[in-house]
Amino acid sequence: MSGAARSRVRLGLIFLLFIISAIAFLDRTNISVAGVEMRKEYGIDQVELGWVFSAFLIGYALFQVPAGWLAARYGPRIVLTGALLWWGVFTAATAIIHPQGSGALLLLALTRFALGIGESVVYPCGNQFLSRWIPAQERGKANGWIFAGVGAGSGITPPLITAIILWGGWRASFYVCAALGLVAAAVWFLLARDRPQEHPSVNAAELAHIEAGLPPAKAASRAPIPWGTILASRNVWGLFISYFAFGYVIWIFFSWFFIYLAEARHLDVKSSAVFSMLPFLCMTFGCLLGGVINDRVSARHGLYWGRSGLGIISFILTGLFLACGSMVDNAPLAVLILAGGAGAIYLSQSSFWSVTADIAGQHSGVVSGFMNMGCQIGGALTATLTPMIAAQFGWIAAFYAGAAVVLAGVLAWAMVDPNRLLEQPDRETGEARPIGGATA
Repeated sequence: MSGAARSRVRLGLIFLLFIISAIAFLDRTNISVAGVEMRKEYGIDQVELGWVFSAFLIGYALFQVPAGWLAARYGPRIVLTGALLWWGVFTAATAIIHPQGSGALLLLALTRFALGIGESVVYPCGNQFLSRWIPAQERGKANGWIFAGVGAGSGITPPLITAIILWGGWRASFYVCAALGLVAAAVWFLLARDRPQEHPSVNAAELAHIEAGLPPAKAASRAPIPWGTILASRNVWGLFISYFAFGYVIWIFFSWFFIYLAEARHLDVKSSAVFSMLPFLCMTFGCLLGGVINDRVSARHGLYWGRSGLGIISFILTGLFLACGSMVDNAPLAVLILAGGAGAIYLSQSSFWSVTADIAGQHSGVVSGFMNMGCQIGGALTATLTPMIAAQFGWIAAFYAGAAVVLAGVLAWAMVDPNRLLEQPDRETGEARPIGGATA
């Protein structure tokens, strides 16, 4: 029938990526709640628990670029399915390590390292999916939804994991999370396709809408990765450094906020579970709002102000919230202000991933993986360094360190110009070539 309405398959798959993103963060942050009980059972202190946290992030960081390559080479459908199966297995494996066994702490760290390898695939796959399925004018909102899963998953973690622990012990929480990952693997494999042209439910109107918002496809679908251009790009290094700062701050919340409330603010377990939800709810709202602002400002004032300008403002607000919130004596008010910092930094999340899709095209999986490696290095550093700073100088100093790092990220964001592509087609030959700004 002529004039048929567009199908909305791309929107359904974006929502499925939101769910997978939420499960990913449920699986990686459950240990921050279960860690209270695990420390007692394994006889480890905060610094040793920090090593376990860091092991996940090191595995996650090291495999970002390979994950991006896999997503580009084999497609987001099969690669993300395999990753979900992998991390479901290692989530469950965390619960079977015997506390009195030889080298229990090392085994915990290695298991979390392996979990990090599996989860490293999620967002490079998501970005590869966006570069093939989502028109440029919709990428801010799409990324906002995908990364809203970060806040949603982390937000439900404290009450959900606390309830499961009270019901069946801390090990049961890992088994439940593993089961969710395995179910998500089956659903993604059944519903997703690598390209809209391959999906039986995408009608002609939706396909035309998608293709109109994508750059012209290059003749070589498996062109070699231009590592020289990528590593010489001011954009890429600006994204890497600013995402390092992002990772340093957000992992204070993911790794230590529940414990901070229990031990520094002297809240009981149930109160800590309730209060520690607030930063993650703010992250969810910040993601969605940031995606809308991203697209609207980009359409009205250009990509630099919609992407980079939003990132700069987001980081400045975050630094102010962290510095102020850490000094407040009243616990509920302190949580509210610090949660504002978590929400403020997530205003920039869609900007990061939109820029990599903007500038890198078919190499977006690799470039976003390299960028995300910076985030995880920052997270691994804060997972270990934050408890050390808190023990030596107090929690105010730990949050001040986060504020200083994120303000340094402002300068990095100022370097990023989404209009400066890594490669563009030569007008005469049609072949991809680096543009002058990419090697500045």
